[in-house]
Amino acid sequence: MMCCAACGITEVDEVKLKDCTAIVVLLLTACYLVKYCSVKCQKDHRPKHKRDCKKRAAELRDELLFKQPESTHLGDCPICCLPLPFDPTKSILMACCCKLICDGCDFANQMREMKEKLEKKCPFCRHPLPKSQEEFKRNLMKRVEVNDPVALHQMGLYRNQERDYENAFPHFTKAAEMGDILAHYNLAVMYREGQGVKKDKEKELHHLEQAAIGGHPYARHNLGCVELTNCRTDRAIKHWIIAANLGYEHSLVPLTDAYRKGLVSKKDLAAALRAHQAAVDATKSPKRDEAAADRLAKAARQN
Repeated sequence: MMCCAACGITEVDEVKLKDCTAIVVLLLTACYLVKYCSVKCQKDHRPKHKRDCKKRAAELRDELLFKQPESTHLGDCPICCLPLPFDPTKSILMACCCKLICDGCDFANQMREMKEKLEKKCPFCRHPLPKSQEEFKRNLMKRVEVNDPVALHQMGLYRNQERDYENAFPHFTKAAEMGDILAHYNLAVMYREGQGVKKDKEKELHHLEQAAIGGHPYARHNLGCVELTNCRTDRAIKHWIIAANLGYEHSLVPLTDAYRKGLVSKKDLAAALRAHQAAVDATKSPKRDEAAADRLAKAARQN
């Protein structure tokens, strides 16, 4: 039977014990080593338990941080259910439903509408497509008003592009609080560059880690660079392997360099290369190839 680490009282119907918690990189994390019956008991026992608590909480944080995400932060196209590519030109955001659609599904929908002479509609929710950028933003604002995290992040991007950092920051912050991974990454950039906020290394690291945990390969790669700067090469290599496994090509460069220096085994490098290629291949499909060919043909006609 569990008992309070400070006063020794056991857990019964009228006494509920709570896990000990610690702050690790701006996050409240439970160490799960001991329990307390009250905040007073936790404070009284803190001097004895502080070192073990922080050590265990950091270990648990690292377990979460270095776990290989199942997919990137972009996830899958909601129509064909294939992983979305990193290239932003190969997907399109629908303001009506804030779904990111791959170019293959968008192209297939356009071909169907042209063939059957149908009204142009969103391939996901079938809402009529906006006829202008102003209408697109009005549709997006409707999603912002209902606290859609994707719409909040997109509105933050618009403000950021206008260099209106003070208004971009609250949009990113709210989107990040609601779980938007891209918003975490953009907040990390703002804290690094001091855009609309004071430069803060600790907060930058916090948002980079949250983005990396959510499958953002750029954030993961950047964390590897931070660890390398701090002379923690083993942690840097772990980050780059995870990013490479997600299909991020730039992480293969430092991994190859580390292999030449004897810091990465041939087996680990080969596994990362195979996983990287598999992740890239998973984003390909005949319809996406058709869309790419159509883009090239249009570009050639314009030239």
